[in-house]
Amino acid sequence: MNIQITARKFKAHPTLKEFIQDEISSLEKFNDDIIGAVVILSYQNSTNSIKKAEVILSIPGQKLNATDESEEFKTSISAVTEKLRRQLETIKSKKTVKPRNDKS
Repeated sequence: MNIQITARKFKAHPTLKEFIQDEISSLEKFNDDIIGAVVILSYQNSTNSIKKAEVILSIPGQKLNATDESEEFKTSISAVTEKLRRQLETIKSKKTVKPRNDKS
């Protein structure tokens, strides 16, 4: 899976990049068809600001998007990963449910 990390207005620390890669890679447990992910990190003010993380996950035929804001980038990334996990589980359950055969 290709993971692209974009940090707006700052340079992301290597430990933060590694954390992001680990979190996003953990989503492969829920869907093996993940093509790639774009992670966008931003904040509003230079001191004491809300950190925002947005992840766009590409799977065949769809793009999943999740955003979260918190005091720390790691907290935001963890929340976004959880949101994407729920979206992937929903897609998986929709695939496995077979349509009813109503021939009344």
